[in-house]
Amino acid sequence: MKITSDFLIIGSGIAGLSFALKVADEGSVSIITKREVYETSTNYAQGGIATVFSEDDSFEAHAEDTMVAGAQLSHRDIVDIVVESGPKAIQDLIDIGADFTKNNDGEYDLTREGGHSHRRILHASDITGREIERALAAAVAKHPNITVYEYHCAVDLITEAKARQRRLPEDLCLGAYVLDSKNNEVITFGAQVTVLASGGAGKVYLYTSNPDIASGDGVAMAYRAGASIANMEFMQFHPTTLYHPHAKSFLISEAVRGEGAILKRADGTAFMEKYHKLKDLAPRDIVARAIDNEMKVNGDDCVFLDMTHQSEDYIRDRFPNIHETLLKYGIDMAKEPIPVVPAAHYLCGGVQVDNHGQTAIKNLFAIGEVSCTGLHGANRLASNSLLEGAVFGERAAVKAIETISKETHEFPQVEPWDCGSAIDSDEEVVVTHNWNEIRLCMWNYVGIVRSDKRLTRALRRIRMIQEEISDYYWDFYITSDLLELRNLATVAELIVRCALERKESRGLHYTIDYPETDDIHCKKDTVIRKTF
Repeated sequence: MKITSDFLIIGSGIAGLSFALKVADEGSVSIITKREVYETSTNYAQGGIATVFSEDDSFEAHAEDTMVAGAQLSHRDIVDIVVESGPKAIQDLIDIGADFTKNNDGEYDLTREGGHSHRRILHASDITGREIERALAAAVAKHPNITVYEYHCAVDLITEAKARQRRLPEDLCLGAYVLDSKNNEVITFGAQVTVLASGGAGKVYLYTSNPDIASGDGVAMAYRAGASIANMEFMQFHPTTLYHPHAKSFLISEAVRGEGAILKRADGTAFMEKYHKLKDLAPRDIVARAIDNEMKVNGDDCVFLDMTHQSEDYIRDRFPNIHETLLKYGIDMAKEPIPVVPAAHYLCGGVQVDNHGQTAIKNLFAIGEVSCTGLHGANRLASNSLLEGAVFGERAAVKAIETISKETHEFPQVEPWDCGSAIDSDEEVVVTHNWNEIRLCMWNYVGIVRSDKRLTRALRRIRMIQEEISDYYWDFYITSDLLELRNLATVAELIVRCALERKESRGLHYTIDYPETDDIHCKKDTVIRKTF
């Protein structure tokens, strides 16, 4: 079976849906998504979206905060583009129905988060991502040119080189093979333009704030197809994920600290003052390392986030979702501190793109968390992620429309998916075991604090697991779990290889072998590309 459209979008978060709405009047759009359209990392974003909306703020201040948080590795030209495009991008979201919280004066209630010098975070209570996702998905559902394929998992990108089975001086993306996971059928999706908007890879770690879908599929597929991958060593660990035996990846928003919550040890001692002048509002990499160090030094399983100085009415009004969820776990944040630990949260590297989201493969774009635009550098500034998705959703759309208006390519004869002699698996335990081993290996050896010895050990083990996965992949029919496992292993390898190349500590990459920052030799992106 083959489905063709002008635009194929893999992923349904803020970046993918923004792109879809911008191009839909110019051609047919297919959106594939692994679960329901709403099941995205965007949907789980609590804190907000950053932009300059106040007269007291400025683009220069927002840009400087971004550069500082990114350990000066952010690309200043990209930072300026995103920051200056922010107000329009957010106005577009408002125009399609996103309802951000306002104060008693009828103005948008701007809050502040770690690393920001001003209040510039727009939010929808403490479910900002859910509100943005709702508005975008509703608009997409109304557009006649957009078709959404839920429970469809991308398998691999189709390129002209792959279709013609020969090397080409410039490769061209033609679409993707996609597994219809409900009907167990692999479908060929052809397109003039293909967009990776598949989100991040937090699932590669044992503890993550990400939903189950975040398995790095877009990065892995792009790498296998020959695109450049950059800065994978920079995985952001969110400092405050709920520590509870029955809680699964529940994030305590940075906005809680933005509104005055204080990190404390079990004995009630506040500790952030000794790590950074901004104390609890320091950038995430610093807060995560501080918590990690406090836990190790004191032998504690977690630290505590104390908001009890605020009134219960204030907490219920400002953080209704967090407050209600914590009550389900027996924690009243108005009366007791919240137990928290760091967890893998946001991938600052990804598929390397230009200032319009174009990858090294012609007609293949990457936007949102799957991409490395240069905005985040070595560490993402809080609430810049939703902003980047919205801005690059539009920038990629402008370029994509221009691309197909100049030339359209003929979809060459592509062989249908061939399962060969594969059979149904009777060894699903192999998938589960390798999955758990990768995530534990990454957590123990490639976590918040690293060393060359740990990284080398991790790479050796991951490559052994990849051999086992490869044998399994070709012997049995593919499933969504097997696809994710294959991609997780690829992403794990890329993270470790990039980490081994960076001989310094910068931002999210901290190694005990090179504890200093080396601007002379290392102030550059780490780029990896598959050789064929």
